[in-house]
Amino acid sequence: MAKNVTMRDIAKKVGVSTVTVSKALTDKDGVGAELRAMIKATADEMGYTYTGIGDGFRRGRSYNIGVIVEEHYVDNSTTIFPFYMKMYNSINKQMAQFHYSVIMEAITSAMLTDHIMPDIVAEKKVDGIIVLGQIKSDYLKILRENGLPMVYLDFYDRTMEVPSVINDNVYGTYMLTNYIVGMGHKKIAYVGSIDATASILDRYLGYYRSLITHQLTMPDGYIIPDRNEEGYFIDLQLPEVMPTAFVCNCDGTANLLMRLLISKGYRVPQDISVVGFDNYSAEFDYNLPKLTTIEVNIEEMTKNAVEMIIRLLKGEENLGGRKVISGKLIIRDSVAPCPETSR
Repeated sequence: MAKNVTMRDIAKKVGVSTVTVSKALTDKDGVGAELRAMIKATADEMGYTYTGIGDGFRRGRSYNIGVIVEEHYVDNSTTIFPFYMKMYNSINKQMAQFHYSVIMEAITSAMLTDHIMPDIVAEKKVDGIIVLGQIKSDYLKILRENGLPMVYLDFYDRTMEVPSVINDNVYGTYMLTNYIVGMGHKKIAYVGSIDATASILDRYLGYYRSLITHQLTMPDGYIIPDRNEEGYFIDLQLPEVMPTAFVCNCDGTANLLMRLLISKGYRVPQDISVVGFDNYSAEFDYNLPKLTTIEVNIEEMTKNAVEMIIRLLKGEENLGGRKVISGKLIIRDSVAPCPETSR
């Protein structure tokens, strides 16, 4: 019996990707007229039919998935930029396995304020949406009214039931803080605007849980904001009574803090220890100690988000709410034994 011809077979013969073949055969944008004609002719020669594609992938789809993200997360002038671009690139890689292209659109402050929908949604350019990084609830509610399948990645929203994939933020900072306490530190501050995102709040809760576990107190001024209402980083304000260690909500904040401490004459980690979160500090070309942090499993998170959106596109429901992915403690050079206990 003759083998069924697949898009992969056509792509191999023409020398293009399966995504390009999919777009050409379904008359979607993104393929030139000459190449489209060549792909269709090759498909006819090889005896290709649409059998075997499955109910969820028939004609009529755009074969595009939208990634919507707030502008400040992908602004390359900010220190958080590398983390979210790694996530986006991983989504792209995962979606290609399902013959889908990915279109990213950044949401500006004006769009959030005026409730302006992304072009990819308003113009019906995508079959589903992955929202990358937290966006305000009122905007998300309006976005949901478009009826597109939707998954939240790297955050969740308590006010609505949407499938979400998050890192285990609480346990991550709990591990970090436990490690610092084990090095003899008792005066430990947290750096992060806890009302900014669910992730920052959860990471604070993990830090605070560790303090309670070890019967440590948190003096006034030991929660230090790191960003404004728009999500952009602000100048850090050191407390009057300095701690011996800081737990930062992300590597970007940790790098900014280390630079500030060094400018004030402190040595890291000999005088003050610092930890981060996410494990993208290697992206920074600063003459700073290598950062102890939590490594977020980006590949596993994006794999789960992509699987969720594909299942939604196939009509599945009740995907189980939040999927929590564990991170890993990475010990490097930014933590030292507490100087007060080593004297």
